[in-house]
Amino acid sequence: MLSRFTRGNIVKVVLAFVFWLFAAFYVLIIGMGAKNKKVMLEGGLYAVLFIGAFSLPNGSGAMLGLGSMVLSAVRSYMLRDLWLPRRVRKLRSGEAVQIPTPVAAPAPPIQFNQPYPAATPVAGAADELSTALTWVSVQAKQNKHRLPADTYVTILETCQMLDSVIDAETRQPSGDARFEYELEAMVREYLPNVLQGFLAVPPSMVDNRQPNGRTPNEELVEQLRLLLGQAETLHSTRHNQTSADLTTTGNFLRERFGHHQPGGFDFGIK
Repeated sequence: MLSRFTRGNIVKVVLAFVFWLFAAFYVLIIGMGAKNKKVMLEGGLYAVLFIGAFSLPNGSGAMLGLGSMVLSAVRSYMLRDLWLPRRVRKLRSGEAVQIPTPVAAPAPPIQFNQPYPAATPVAGAADELSTALTWVSVQAKQNKHRLPADTYVTILETCQMLDSVIDAETRQPSGDARFEYELEAMVREYLPNVLQGFLAVPPSMVDNRQPNGRTPNEELVEQLRLLLGQAETLHSTRHNQTSADLTTTGNFLRERFGHHQPGGFDFGIK
């Protein structure tokens, strides 16, 4: 939540509390701001229910109106990525990241079964990997009105998970060449290529069926789902290894120093 603690977001939250009587219109306003048709339709439904409920005689629709306000407020929280953007991550030097736009070129097809060459140690390339993730999140934010519903949130979740793995590798490198290669490929190739490939499709063609029967929108949803699953695997693998390393250290310390000799120092020498 601290990543959303910006002046603009604070103002929005304060305004939301001040105008809580209009909570039934929050989702509609969010959808209009994000230019997301599905969110606008959902918000329009809450607004119609609210207006219709309080148009009934003798206050008989009060509960329905109150329910539409509560539902809209809950959905507004769930859609917080559309109206409470996170802060752009800064480099460790404290300067804002400036992401150069890559040269427009057809992205090579992703080969998930390619061999695992030696990768650059993540600890020495953490800034570059963080910059690549920031580029992805910035591009997603700038083009979120073009992305299918919920894919913007999926991209942010994937970036956050990979960023956590990068931080863990920076603090304590795993030394696993295959793991480092997969992490670097995810950050530098797979995720940027999928996003670039979709943004290269003209907006008028994103719903056209391809020979495989899928539309570009459907392809993006599926590919991002696969990448999120791989990010979750990398995240769990890395942090499970961290827990295992801590247990190994504990076993060593218990074995070496767990039984002190009475009346003297035990240096582990037998």
